[in-house]
Amino acid sequence: MTRHWLRLPCQYSRCYFKLAVSIAAGRKKMIHYVKFSLFHLLTLPFIAGITLGGYWMALGLAAILLLVVFGDLLLGDDQTEPDYQMPWLLNGLVYSSLLFILLIFFALLWTVASTDLFGFGQLVQQLTGYDALAAREANHWWHFMPVWLGAGLLIAIVGTVPAHELTHRTAEPLAMLTGRWLLAFSFDGTFAIEHVYGHHRYVGTVRDPATAPRGRTVYQHILHSTIAGNRSAWHIEAQRLNRKQQPLFSWYNRVLRAVAMSLLLCILAAVLAGWAGLLLFCASAMLAKAVLEVVNYIEHYGIERAVNQPVRPYHSWNSSKRISSWASFNLTRHSHHHARAQLPFYQLKACPDAPDLPTGYLGSMLLALLPPLWFRLMAPKLKQWDSRYGQTALSGKPAESQAGIKKPQCR
Repeated sequence: MTRHWLRLPCQYSRCYFKLAVSIAAGRKKMIHYVKFSLFHLLTLPFIAGITLGGYWMALGLAAILLLVVFGDLLLGDDQTEPDYQMPWLLNGLVYSSLLFILLIFFALLWTVASTDLFGFGQLVQQLTGYDALAAREANHWWHFMPVWLGAGLLIAIVGTVPAHELTHRTAEPLAMLTGRWLLAFSFDGTFAIEHVYGHHRYVGTVRDPATAPRGRTVYQHILHSTIAGNRSAWHIEAQRLNRKQQPLFSWYNRVLRAVAMSLLLCILAAVLAGWAGLLLFCASAMLAKAVLEVVNYIEHYGIERAVNQPVRPYHSWNSSKRISSWASFNLTRHSHHHARAQLPFYQLKACPDAPDLPTGYLGSMLLALLPPLWFRLMAPKLKQWDSRYGQTALSGKPAESQAGIKKPQCR
């Protein structure tokens, strides 16, 4: 009997130890889900800065730059590939981006409106004692520069990135509708057409507006890709309507519907915040569109592919930087995305052997804004790419079919 009672504390200790291990394991698994909410969190300092007014209005932009750029530099790579058992939770994070982009839209309009939209300023004062309306009245024009820059980046992160994920789910009407509304905030509804049916077909070739040839600056690319991409979307949609024997200038035209959705947002901005609101929203939306084209630029700069050559992981620049991946739903795993475009973001592989960018996404985008520096950094990478895969651009054969060429593996 004594021995029996002596065993009990040991048994309880083992149980508690196993319970602690299970809880720790559960928390570790949950981190793999929670990490993709980073882009939600980036909206909080932006809204807080607008509420505080004055120089605090730079808070949102500073948070994005510091967290993403320096986070990538300090925290290294994330090449984990968890087996997600709750995809519904990840999908919920993607769909919830529509709520957060509406909050960004509201904050932009409130800061220039002549009235206290929806009583937001009064609510802040009641809850905190801070006079947000008085702070707003004291704002000067230069305070809005970081607001514009931060809004452009956030609309791209919170709007375009989730829209990219959703508009690849062409068989899901809700995903497509949500994705198109997210794109409407950057005046880029045609992305849902050209990207899926044009870019993924012609990536790396001269027929792809989003692929920048060597020597083209990012500023030239923004203009070229915007114009050529919209032209391509119109052509693709015209062909689709012709096959269905539906009129071109009608509600069936997805390009016209996309324009109408953005126009509705412009009208709403003007109604709520007047000309100032319309101007600030339009400027932020156009900047967000430019941000997308900068992303396209760094993802495919200088890579070449024959039209008849299969798309492989080496036809995109990849990045495994931790914070960039978390803030972009694994968009940084771009090599595997182009090789297997139908996969949801949480099934994309790291592809450690794929061609890699100099740093994370936002860091590479900032480097691209300085063309001489960008060309200098990319020259050795392109030379290495040419030595491994360049001959395939002319032959049209997959690199792995040629002697001495190793195919990048996505684990």
